[in-house]
Amino acid sequence: MEVNEKKSTDLERMSAGRLYNCTDRQVFFKHARALRLIDKFNRARFWNIPKQKRIIKKLIPDHGRNFFFMQSFRCEYGFNIKFGDDLFVNFDCIFMDVAPIKIGNGVMFGPRVTIATPVHPLLDDERIMQQYPDGYYDLEYAKPVTIEDRVWIASNVTICGGVKVGKGSVICAGSVITRDIPANCLAGGVPCKVIRYLDEQDRMNVLRTYENDEYPLSARDRAKLKTEKQPKSAQ
Repeated sequence: MEVNEKKSTDLERMSAGRLYNCTDRQVFFKHARALRLIDKFNRARFWNIPKQKRIIKKLIPDHGRNFFFMQSFRCEYGFNIKFGDDLFVNFDCIFMDVAPIKIGNGVMFGPRVTIATPVHPLLDDERIMQQYPDGYYDLEYAKPVTIEDRVWIASNVTICGGVKVGKGSVICAGSVITRDIPANCLAGGVPCKVIRYLDEQDRMNVLRTYENDEYPLSARDRAKLKTEKQPKSAQ
């Protein structure tokens, strides 16, 4: 007796990174639900933090503790996003969670950061919506994104699908991340590349600097200033 294997739904295909039909009915209603919640979040009064948090918890069920999202915020589905504790998301961020987006603890996003997991076929005849024998299909797929603990993504960064940003790294403003970024580094550019690795020379002793009302300078900054102030030798 033959046993027929259960065929994956388009929603399952989508989350697994396989080709799926984005016009599928189940996919459409999941998307519509997310858009409704996002609209409610972005329309909430800026001072009504409890209401905003309740909406985010409905939109993104797999969440940690102590998070804050600034308005406006956009995502595709919400259920494909997972984030840990102490998350901060600044103004106008967009998380296109067609594939899973995993965010660790203590992550900070600057304004207008985009995480773009969707991918489309390169050839135009495969990319456009078209009619097949059993109906119209709009076929696409997506690649997951992982952002590990204590990463700072500065403003206007674009993170493409299929990449991982390593623990403790800092991504400079305006960067486009197209490949994995290792842990504990300063990276930037288009495409984003490692500028240097972070070390104790980057320490600012922030509490002491704050209490003394001093300018925030790292040991590296102080050494650079000291070098610049030294008189040049006579030519």
